[in-house]
This record gives sequence, structure tokens and C-alpha cells, in this order.
Amino acid sequence: MKKIFERTVELIDTYNPDEIAIEAPFFGKNVQSMLKLGRAQGVAMAAGLSREVPITEYLPKKIKMAVTGNGNASKEQVAKMLQQMLKLKSLPKNLDSTDGLAAAVCHFYNSTGVVTQKSYSGWDAYVKQNEHRVKK
Repeated sequence: MKKIFERTVELIDTYNPDEIAIEAPFFGKNVQSMLKLGRAQGVAMAAGLSREVPITEYLPKKIKMAVTGNGNASKEQVAKMLQQMLKLKSLPKNLDSTDGLAAAVCHFYNSTGVVTQKSYSGWDAYVKQNEHRVKK
């Protein structure tokens, strides 16, 4: 763990982030995976705190909601939405790597006041509230 901590501090020193966004641990089907993830998150948080970088945690559902509008979206849906939003040419083979990017996008939306979710009762309501988007 010490090497991971040192490498994480090195990354923070290299890229000098203003803030860190982390996905909060969740209980899945595999307890061992949850424990490993929790340790990794703890190391990332400790490294950030050692450099006095503010850290914000987001629940997985909140991240999915911010990116896709659906708190129960699959990894594939989140990755595809990120690809579309950020105009990425391709996606990584391991979609777990998009989780960090999704957390960053969620944090951006939540820290800048960007509206990430509106509720519409149907197309008529959408058009009425977004007339500037409708091409005639």
C-alpha cells in the first residue's frame, strides 16, 4: 500500500488537481472486491489529504444519474454517454476505467451548478421548456 500511496501522491504532484471526486464504496455481490476498492479509495483520499486537495464522494447512483439521467444505468450506458458527451473516438476495453471520468463529470456538474436533470411530463412539456432547441 505504501507504494500505491507514493504513486498516487506523485500523480497529484504532477497534475496538481484543484479537487478530487471519488465514487463512494458500495456493497456488491463480492465482499472481497468491496474491501479492495475501499482500500484503494482510502489510499486516494489519504494522498489527496496529504496535499490538502479537497475530496468529494458521490454515490454510484448519483454519478450514473448525472451522466446518463438514469441512476440504474449500466457501465456500458455510462461509457457510451461519456463518449458522446466528450467526443471520445473510442472507449477503453475495460469499462471500469470510465468510472473515474464519470465521477469527474458528476463533480463538475455538481460544483458548477449545471443542471443535470430536468423532469418533463412528455414531449409537449419538453418543447415548451426548450423552445430554443426546436428547429422549425
